[in-house]
Amino acid sequence: VVAKPINTFRDYNRERRVCVSAKGAKNLVQVETRQQEKAAGATTTDQENTKGKLLEFAWIMKKQGYSERTIELYTHTLELLSKRGANLLDSESVKETIANQKWGSARKHNAIAAYTLFLAYNKMTWNPPICNITRKLPFIPTETEIDQLIAGCGTKTATFLQLLKETAMRSGEANRIKWIDVDMVQRIITLNEPEKGSLPRMFKVNSKLIGMLNALPRKSEYVFGNGPSWMRKTTFYKSRKILAKTLQNPRLLQIHFHTLRHWKATMLYLSLIHISEPTRQAE
Repeated sequence: VVAKPINTFRDYNRERRVCVSAKGAKNLVQVETRQQEKAAGATTTDQENTKGKLLEFAWIMKKQGYSERTIELYTHTLELLSKRGANLLDSESVKETIANQKWGSARKHNAIAAYTLFLAYNKMTWNPPICNITRKLPFIPTETEIDQLIAGCGTKTATFLQLLKETAMRSGEANRIKWIDVDMVQRIITLNEPEKGSLPRMFKVNSKLIGMLNALPRKSEYVFGNGPSWMRKTTFYKSRKILAKTLQNPRLLQIHFHTLRHWKATMLYLSLIHISEPTRQAE
């Protein structure tokens, strides 16, 4: 019997070792390996189930007539929540994950809307968290900043931006423009597939945009082929970041595709004000 004070028991315990035979050690390693493989397999299965659910969700949205942009936004948001620890079949888990994100109110609102629709298609409901959107005035860049950004991008992305600048189309609408919709002679572009309940429209554009369109290769019936999501994730974000650093102008980082729609609307509004002012003075 070895007498040890109580306050030194932990030190005494730390000196002990467990000895096993070589065969026993091998068995322990095999058991631990099988447990790790089982856990990894469960994780893989969960990921596959989630991916399958999201693909099914995207297909149902497409059949219901949702726009490609909305489908992409909702499925990407749910996939991101899943990657950050949310169990999409457990609403409390999703609620906790959303609460832990450093997102603005608008983005959280979109995540709640996406998950609510996902649950509806899976015949489930939840008690969504309260999320009041804080309305802000949109960022309006100067025309010089827009032109600098266009000049700093590649040919395809620059043409896409120039089209948005001149027409105020939504990026999804511009993505669906076909070559047959472009009248190079009269410089007219027809939008036959509008979004969000808008009506078809025709735009008179300048010769600069027509020249940029003529420089693009015609590999598809659609002018821009791969679409705005491809440009956002590759060339546009990279070009914008490089240009903002080169020109020492962080304001460029606030320019998105939809920003050009806001800019065009603001310019039209200001032009109407200038036109109405002489009339008021005459009265």
